[in-house]
Amino acid sequence: MQTTRSSTDLKFRKSSHSAGASECVEVADLPTGAAVRDSKHVAEGHFVIPSREWTVFLDAVRDGGL
Repeated sequence: MQTTRSSTDLKFRKSSHSAGASECVEVADLPTGAAVRDSKHVAEGHFVIPSREWTVFLDAVRDGGL
């Protein structure tokens, strides 16, 4: 996947549910969706999820479907 920003330009955050764990998935907001990366392998980059798919994913998590 391609992105127009490097990972260092993005403001990644961990879930508040990670309780300070160092091995988490991190997310950064994008105008067109979200960037997701593995906190253990930051140098390997991130992938981009388009807005619609990100919304569907978040709704499924909130509804207990995942």
